[in-house]
Amino acid sequence: MTLRTTIIRGVSGTALAFALVGGFAPAAFAQSTTGASTNTDPNATTTAEDTAPADQEADPNQIVVTGYGASLANAVNTKKGAEQIVEAVNAEDIGKLPDASIGESIARLPGLTSQRLNGRANVIAIRGFGPDFSQTTLNGREQTTTSDNRSVELDQYPAEIVNQVVVYKSPSASLVGQGLVGTIDIRTIRPLETGKRILAVGARGSYADLGKLNAGSKDLGYRVNATYVDQFADDTLGVSLAASYVDEPYQLQEFNAWGYAGDGSAASPSVIGGSKSYVTSTQLKRLGVNGTVQYQATPNMRLTLDGFYSNFNDDQSKRGIELPLGFGAFGTTTSITTVEDGFATAGTFGNVRGVVRNDIFQRKADQYSGGFNVDYDGDDGWHAFFDVGYSRTDRNELSLESYAGTGFNGDDTGNGAAATIGFQSGSTGTVFSPSLDYSDPSRIFLTDPLGWGGGAVPQAGYSNNRIINDELWQFRTEIEKELNGGFLSSVQVGMNYTRREKTLTPDEAFIRLPGTATQVALPSQYQLRSTNLGYLGLGPILSYDARDLIAGGVLVLEPRVTTGPNAANDVLGKGYTVNEDLLTAYLQANIEAQLGAADLTGNIGVQAINTEQKSTGFVFPAAGPLLRTLGDDYWDVLPSLNLSLRLPSNTVLRFAAAREIMRPRLDDMRLSIGYGIDASVPGGLIRGGGGNPYLRPYRANAVDFNVEQYFGTGGVVALQLFYKDIKNYIFNGRIPFDYSGFPTPTGAAAYPNLPAIGTLDAPVNTGGGDLYGGELAVTLPFSTFSSALEGFGITGGAGYTKTNVEDANGNETQIPGYSKWVVNGTAYFEKYGFSARASARYRSTFLGDFTGFGGSPTRRTALAETIIDAQIGYDFQPGSALEGLSLYLQGQNLTDERFASVGANRNQVIDYQIYGRRFLAGFTYKF
Repeated sequence: MTLRTTIIRGVSGTALAFALVGGFAPAAFAQSTTGASTNTDPNATTTAEDTAPADQEADPNQIVVTGYGASLANAVNTKKGAEQIVEAVNAEDIGKLPDASIGESIARLPGLTSQRLNGRANVIAIRGFGPDFSQTTLNGREQTTTSDNRSVELDQYPAEIVNQVVVYKSPSASLVGQGLVGTIDIRTIRPLETGKRILAVGARGSYADLGKLNAGSKDLGYRVNATYVDQFADDTLGVSLAASYVDEPYQLQEFNAWGYAGDGSAASPSVIGGSKSYVTSTQLKRLGVNGTVQYQATPNMRLTLDGFYSNFNDDQSKRGIELPLGFGAFGTTTSITTVEDGFATAGTFGNVRGVVRNDIFQRKADQYSGGFNVDYDGDDGWHAFFDVGYSRTDRNELSLESYAGTGFNGDDTGNGAAATIGFQSGSTGTVFSPSLDYSDPSRIFLTDPLGWGGGAVPQAGYSNNRIINDELWQFRTEIEKELNGGFLSSVQVGMNYTRREKTLTPDEAFIRLPGTATQVALPSQYQLRSTNLGYLGLGPILSYDARDLIAGGVLVLEPRVTTGPNAANDVLGKGYTVNEDLLTAYLQANIEAQLGAADLTGNIGVQAINTEQKSTGFVFPAAGPLLRTLGDDYWDVLPSLNLSLRLPSNTVLRFAAAREIMRPRLDDMRLSIGYGIDASVPGGLIRGGGGNPYLRPYRANAVDFNVEQYFGTGGVVALQLFYKDIKNYIFNGRIPFDYSGFPTPTGAAAYPNLPAIGTLDAPVNTGGGDLYGGELAVTLPFSTFSSALEGFGITGGAGYTKTNVEDANGNETQIPGYSKWVVNGTAYFEKYGFSARASARYRSTFLGDFTGFGGSPTRRTALAETIIDAQIGYDFQPGSALEGLSLYLQGQNLTDERFASVGANRNQVIDYQIYGRRFLAGFTYKF
């Protein structure tokens, strides 16, 4: 019987029986029990414990490693047995750490880190590069996303439904859906591999130490989960079901600056130009359900049906004050009293008309994912599988702004609109001392304080509802033939077809006051407990829920016009539909040979991908918006090579070389183009701006070299060196563009020879640059060196990355999400049922993604940060009355690390966010 057949059919349940905690199974990854071979097929599974049948009695003198140490050992064996360069997080690791999502656990892997959203790790950066450069799959299938683009927000997936996560840092020909810097594959439980019936339940409570910052918010939350796994009909039918429900609050105190006025000179020192700071309270509710049915139809054929559903509701109340300051907006005056190195650290602003903001941000998403797999393993060396996958995400993202102030459009006829505000600026932002009480309902009215409505009709707020639908079908088939003897062990040939459509429909409206009113007092029945902005010196502010005011008729929605010549082009320009059809064919030869006392394993192959992309959106001639569809089709040929030389000394030397791609951001591909005639060019020239439906992928040639030394059971020290020659990058720039299919622009009659080829300012493919660096990964159980240290250990890694990429003008520039240094580590102890561990992760400065005006993405430089978590727990031991029960207590962000971004220099703080600490206590019980 071949190695691959042994892997698929010879899996025991021993590891899961010991390791399942909180609804988790152990490592699900195709690897040899000898550590000599592996397969990228997500349906092939095994563990390090597969050296004996499931029903074999344990040796009473054998030390059985369980808990966190066992999960680390399984992860190390996954790494050792893989033919590609990988990192792994095993289920016991995630299960024992009660993370809000798998994002928190993945962020602890060598070379990986995360960007926090409201305190949660929701997107992952690999080798210093942000989420736009990596791909995420579920059980080997590409997924739709809750983000605007391809990056999967990992807080969508509950940790309890996940069996293992494998991060591929080098691709192979048979790895479909790869990214430029890595591919994250999330894997769920496969019931026929467990070998026994298991029922596990768990619950935890959480506490946010910032307290209840907004009226109606909470500081206490909970989550519950359950997992059931069983086999029937003589172990030919397997069923697993995992469910998790979360209802937890997150609190945030934020300083935010519009920007900074002045050039930093002695004559014009840099001073805060405006502030829009909030206290944000988030209530996260998430239901995640995963189910799998497996049927061993014949000894050679297995059928697998699995599905995942997530209901995600992120409801935020955002209350604060918006202040026009140093930019001199709306008559504001500035008096600077203290300047340090060209930066104004203290002074006074006069004639300030503040806007009291009571905003709502609500994201609701339903994600559906599933697939059906038929896997055939013949006794004659032939293997084949067919897989169909489906993924859909429906998302509504409502941003509801509501404005209040002392009078309409700077009107001083009421109780006085203007305030005098002192300020002190420093490394944590700016603290103010205002002359007004912004919580007094007799002085603060629902109105348009700064005349944002542009005339006599007040704009008392704005509603922006972004409706996103994302759907993906994937069909894949593969045939593999094992070869008897020789350098090659087998040959795989396969095809994959993926069809995806993502649509963004903006639904926007002005919020008005009823009738002809220019300001309205807030009715007392809608007044909530005031929100304290004391951390900024601004004191309490008037608070209410704008949704209640709209429902009660106090505020009125006025939808924006999106048809005809008077259509709101700014609204239509945000919408798009992008279609992609990808046909992938691949050929891979797997290597297994003896070189003296060493084993050489690996693979060599090639992928050929045909991409047909279309983008539908509006173009904007003077006569009114018109729908158009443009697109392109092209081929990518991606060769790859992975070699692993496995020495008798437990040393593994790896070399990988590949051509890698990552498809462009979906919103960069949108067709939304405004255009007109540039009369400054003799004869006229059509110039436009928008998205680029002809955009091609990021492309790079990559080389990796690893030296890995393994110790005992579960120890490794690995040095990873990598280099990527980036051939094709994407930046905003100007390219020639054919307007022949567009309506003639206004004024074209004056230019009888107006050329159809003009220019377009849009995301464009540019020349590239390079990326190189190294990573050191360590996992060491100290019992490797001395039995007296049994139970102690460390795991972690450090990564250094250097990049040099040129924009469309040939200038060196920063890559989004790129951090030069990424360091993480965990020290742990577990023995006699007691466990304790502390974890830290650090990332250096990077260009982070933020939500800008109207929900559009924007980027700013985020400062370095260090996050520290810790946990203690106890597992009741076999033979005790409470056997199967595990208790734990965890603290997250124990040093209360801020998240901050800055402008042109370190003094110009744009964001300074405090999430506070979180404490969690819970249990898991395995029947």
